[in-house]
Amino acid sequence: MVMKRMLGLLLVAASMGAAWPAGADVKAGVDAWGRGDYKAAVEQWRGPAVAGDPDAQFNLAQAYKLGRGVPLDPALAESWFRKAAQQGHEQAQDNYGLALFQSGKKGDAVPWLEKSVGRGEPRAQLVLGTMLFNGDGVTRDYPRAYALMTRASQAGLNAASETLLQMDQYITPADRERGTRLAQQYAAQARTLAPRPTLAATPAATPPAPRQPAIRTTPLPASSPVAPKPTPVAAKPTPAAPKPTPVVAKPAATPAKSGAWRIQLGAFRDRANAEAQWGKVRARLTGAQPFYVPAGGVTRLQAGGYATRAAATQACARSGVPCVVVNG
Repeated sequence: MVMKRMLGLLLVAASMGAAWPAGADVKAGVDAWGRGDYKAAVEQWRGPAVAGDPDAQFNLAQAYKLGRGVPLDPALAESWFRKAAQQGHEQAQDNYGLALFQSGKKGDAVPWLEKSVGRGEPRAQLVLGTMLFNGDGVTRDYPRAYALMTRASQAGLNAASETLLQMDQYITPADRERGTRLAQQYAAQARTLAPRPTLAATPAATPPAPRQPAIRTTPLPASSPVAPKPTPVAAKPTPAAPKPTPVVAKPAATPAKSGAWRIQLGAFRDRANAEAQWGKVRARLTGAQPFYVPAGGVTRLQAGGYATRAAATQACARSGVPCVVVNG
């Protein structure tokens, strides 16, 4: 049976005009990639990719996406991502949805982005959250946009954290509260799923910039380096440990009111909205002082002062709402 399967693969590849080195497989390509020999890696992957191996297809797509071992070619990258994604390769699905969005095929991107969001992929949460906020290719949904952006921020995407602060300038306290509750539901659902492997990321792109009355997404963070899913013939390098979800700590002792560190809990067009937000979180920030900082037509709600950055970070986790640590 094994020999028949191998012969079948060889015949399929031959019928498509493919030829590759004897013994070529995905793992050998990964090893070559790890040594920086990108051309050899591509040579190992091309034959199996043509024969239908989804790991090889995904890796070949990454090579074209990054321009390593082959000329940079986003269209070919998208094509190979599609082939692997249609076979159920989750990393390929993640990258295919993002590639479709970047090439302007937003309607086609949405079903793939939804698949990725369902698995908790932060880049997909950032993109779909922005689309939902702007009503860009989808029906506008402020609460869900806020929830997805919150989850992406909690996963460590700086662009999502900055976009959350921009969203605070436009949405109502009621939509923000609904979005926060929905984000908590997503977090509870994520804890019931197996953790997703997290690979070392290449440098992130510029965060999205605001526009009235919506938020514009600029180029996304670059995808992770090539590494195949585990298969009988292609073991992938050990992934980095997944980023831990922030744990809500118990209330700490009253902080020193003279400390220089604060946490920023949002930016609001109306000071009344900032004061309403403080009323919701003050019980979780015992001893902190509110600061209403005017900035370019908005009021930034900050709480402090904390003696150290670590104390401010703990307070941020206790607040129960998206926030960032700042030095007052």
